[in-house]
Amino acid sequence: MDTRNGVFFSDEYQEYLKSQFSYADSDPEYGHRLFFENSGGSLRLKQAVEIKRELEEFPDCPERARGRGRDLGVFVTEGTREIMNIVFGTSQGALVTDLTASQAMFHAVSTILDNVKWGTNAVTTQLEHPSAHDAVEYACIRTGREFREIPANPKTGGIDVEEVLKHVDENTVLVSVMAASNISGNIMDIKEISRRVHEINPDIYVVSDAVQHAPHCVIDVEDWDVDVCNFAPYKFFGVRGCGFAYVSHRVANMFHAKLLFKAPDVWALGTPAPGNFAAMMAVIDYVCSIGRHFTPDKQGARELFVEGMNRIHMQERALLHRMLEGTKELPGLRHIPGVHVYTDIEDLTKKDLIVAMSIDGIGLVELAEEYMNHGVTVFERLSSSQYSERIVGTLGIKDGAIRVSPLHCHGKKDIDEYLRITRSIARAAGNTQKNAEG
Repeated sequence: MDTRNGVFFSDEYQEYLKSQFSYADSDPEYGHRLFFENSGGSLRLKQAVEIKRELEEFPDCPERARGRGRDLGVFVTEGTREIMNIVFGTSQGALVTDLTASQAMFHAVSTILDNVKWGTNAVTTQLEHPSAHDAVEYACIRTGREFREIPANPKTGGIDVEEVLKHVDENTVLVSVMAASNISGNIMDIKEISRRVHEINPDIYVVSDAVQHAPHCVIDVEDWDVDVCNFAPYKFFGVRGCGFAYVSHRVANMFHAKLLFKAPDVWALGTPAPGNFAAMMAVIDYVCSIGRHFTPDKQGARELFVEGMNRIHMQERALLHRMLEGTKELPGLRHIPGVHVYTDIEDLTKKDLIVAMSIDGIGLVELAEEYMNHGVTVFERLSSSQYSERIVGTLGIKDGAIRVSPLHCHGKKDIDEYLRITRSIARAAGNTQKNAEG
């Protein structure tokens, strides 16, 4: 089977999966809509929200060894094990928990540069989200090290391995490269980057922000050979109010903020929230159920999770191909007059389901509002925004772009509706521009 352009779920199975998410097709106040802003957040898995609400009602402390407290504590211990073993793919190292994935990233990166006494510089990319980019720059300022930035390839929207190597030397302490871009959707070759970086110096710490990539594809920290990796449940079908990061064994035992009587590799501070772990366990169960649907003979949870994420990725690649190419009856973004697709590449195996685009004759803020008027939620990443200025600059996108990001539970009909709306907006914008010029 040729999977280069993805493989769709059956229409029935796709609709079944969509039914497991809250407000997938409509908002209770604003009515019917396409929620194509799953890079700024994510559709919420009903079961994740429900189990968090259910556990939050209990007054018991999850650190008690009896009764309801013991029951709540099981979600923390089992949730920690599942997140490490099933999501990150490892039984080594430690789990860092915080209110956000950004805080977990800052905590881990600062700990490394505070503890390591050798080396004169640390490296990250201009494509990084501020939470990863600034974590490295902040730690360099604190420790008096040179801060280096790697530019992106504006044609692919990614980070080239050879470009990384130009910025790394034997005195580099840490290299941080995101797993996938939150604007271009390009997937980085973290495994190859790590391998080549470690040829320069095997002691370099490699960090990868997987917040954008986690809902779309498999994370494997052992295969990637990284020391830090994080994700945000609220972008992974789950709930807000928590962030998770893996740190390798050599980072886990570094001197870090902790209760002093705890073991050296414990990073948790204070009483944990069982509902946050239970919600993530519900997400894991959901992904495993997709794996089980296609491979009922597989038994191991990690195996099922990997299969489920791979099937999600195939569905999303098929959605991406349809969005770009369209059908015989309906042109895709590549073929609608006046529409621009940025960092567009033919090889969709190197992309997550994110499109950066614009339409001639209409500003980005106005375009996002026009989409919303037509029942489509997207977001503008502007060059004037502090969150986006550096990123769109390194991608060579002058003013910015509209970011369009559906999810695997969306189907062909959703993409086609979006394309019809886009064609209508492009035609209207083109006519307005012609009238203004005439």
